[in-house]
Amino acid sequence: MKRRALVLTSEAARHPFRQTLPPHVLRPLPEPEDRQGKNEDLRLFLNGFAAFFVMTFCFIV
Repeated sequence: MKRRALVLTSEAARHPFRQTLPPHVLRPLPEPEDRQGKNEDLRLFLNGFAAFFVMTFCFIV
């Protein structure tokens, strides 16, 4: 029977605090596959553009 040392730290994490974290915390997050975020960015841009246009038009008139 082979005895191995129990390693509770991750040698890939160089900072002492990161070495104490469990491995699942250090795994990268999966990329979101929905397009909801891109649509939301476009909607926010158009809302901001429209608000600026209305504000400028009201200021001039």
